[in-house]
Amino acid sequence: MCGIIGYTGDDDALPILADGLENLEYRGYDSAGVALRRTGSVDVYKCAGEISALRERLPDASDATTGVGHTRWSTHGEPTDANAHPHTDEAGEVAVVHNGIIENYDELKSALESRGHEFESETDTEVVPHLIEEELDDGRALPVAVDRVVDQLSGSFALGVVSEGFDGLVAVRQDSPLVVGLSDTGSFIASDVTAFIEHTREVCYPEDGDRIVLTDDGVDIENDGERVERPSERVEWEAEAAEKGGYDHYMLKEIHEQPQSLRQTVSGRIDEMAGDVDLDLDLPAEYLDSVEEVQLVACGTSYHAALYAKRLLEELADVRASVEIASEYEFGGGRDPWRTLVVAVTQSGETADTLSAMRQASRAGARTLAVTNTVGSTAAREADHALYIRAGPEIGVAATKTFSSQVATLSLLTVYLGRRRGDLSRERAQTLLENLRGFPGAIQRLLDEEDTLREVAAEYADGDAFFFLGRRLGTPVALEGALKLKEIAYVHAEGFAAGELKHGPLALVTPETPVLAVLTKGSNPEATLNNVKEVESRGAPVIGFSSHEAGEKYLDTVVAVPELGLLEPLVANVGMQLFAYYVADGMGRAIDKPRNLAKSVTVE
Repeated sequence: MCGIIGYTGDDDALPILADGLENLEYRGYDSAGVALRRTGSVDVYKCAGEISALRERLPDASDATTGVGHTRWSTHGEPTDANAHPHTDEAGEVAVVHNGIIENYDELKSALESRGHEFESETDTEVVPHLIEEELDDGRALPVAVDRVVDQLSGSFALGVVSEGFDGLVAVRQDSPLVVGLSDTGSFIASDVTAFIEHTREVCYPEDGDRIVLTDDGVDIENDGERVERPSERVEWEAEAAEKGGYDHYMLKEIHEQPQSLRQTVSGRIDEMAGDVDLDLDLPAEYLDSVEEVQLVACGTSYHAALYAKRLLEELADVRASVEIASEYEFGGGRDPWRTLVVAVTQSGETADTLSAMRQASRAGARTLAVTNTVGSTAAREADHALYIRAGPEIGVAATKTFSSQVATLSLLTVYLGRRRGDLSRERAQTLLENLRGFPGAIQRLLDEEDTLREVAAEYADGDAFFFLGRRLGTPVALEGALKLKEIAYVHAEGFAAGELKHGPLALVTPETPVLAVLTKGSNPEATLNNVKEVESRGAPVIGFSSHEAGEKYLDTVVAVPELGLLEPLVANVGMQLFAYYVADGMGRAIDKPRNLAKSVTVE
């Protein structure tokens, strides 16, 4: 979950690396560092803390045109200066940055120590420069030395390596994200395009096992000793899309971007007159007719999106659907692989648990489909089919616009499956597609009530705990609403299927327990209102996200939700995002960088 960047070219590497690390800081912010390759030396600057702390230690300028940088989310060793990347060999002639985990580092470290190597950190990464040092001492060039070292490593890793004796840098990708940027004045590597988007839009995506060499002559990629070509693509979104645009936090900006991101999600995909969609999927008709179950695997917010999709698939497409937390997934239970479609939902396309589940399904013989935001991601490349949510870059750690775009994309998939299997009528499909077209406008109308939600958040921010209630399609929204509050405000919040409240959790309800309830179409508002009465009679204040007036006398605050059929709970979710944001903002929390969390969870 760390972020790496590297550059070699005509320009001063230092500002490119420092600015790139700021763009990558959402991937981790426990510590940071850079290594600059100057003539005759490799100079390392690193420290615990955020990029702002690193900037205080950096020189004003450098004469280095090659370097690597790293921002860390701790996995091995506490966030200290010593554990910060880059890591070097004992002579300080090789510097390495790493995203991922070296699973056999204990064994490698013990062997190196037996040969006289001394280590300065607790990290798994430090074995890599020591191993490279031995290969270089045997007279091998850096690219060959890196190849030989990679053959000894087990785990997941994206590596960036610079050496005093090599004019350029070497990178490797194995089960961790890495992208290459190409320009007339230099070449880049990074965990994400946002690191260098202001310098170039031309990118290529290495595959697992690729070794990339960046020099003044350009970029050379080899895999298993053979030179390979990876096609380049042009990134279409603007550099400003990865900046705050005047908002105090990325999260608030991205909440407000949802009307735009949803328009991107559905653009060119809906044929409302025909009640059909064009998703550029090539699932064979014979296979679609044979499918008996759609299995959705996901983690966190993506799991909640999958729960929403399960309801839509079963109700509209008439196909049995199940949802598995990816880390708990096992393909079995008598399922026929030919008759099972496994849908991996992952914003980044790099979520380790989800990739592991998808690979397990693939090994079992099931067809796989990745629903992701990231073109060229591991999930998109390894799945049999890929469906992009097209939400644009999301920098805030707490997912907002990608959740709504995930559900919108899965709604399109519901229409695709239902129509091709003959189980969804044109009229019902038209209704859902009409609602999808109206989704951006409905969210905008709720965003126009932001001042009200800011006031509501201020009124109830001192609650001892927060309960979120919903039924049917409101249940995943309640779970997601609670997750947002936990993630960024660090307060106790729980989401429940509303009917479960009386089976235990009601014992926790007090006048200091604000309750947020989804009272919209698709969430059984009448039945949910009975649960609202239960908490109201015990003195709990209730905030209702409602698309009708029934039951308002039981609500302390009503947030009006525009009518949008089965998508109304998703509009309510945007209100819950704003509520969580303003509770956290009032507490002075680090909203874009919540403690202990990172954006892309690339370790299991």
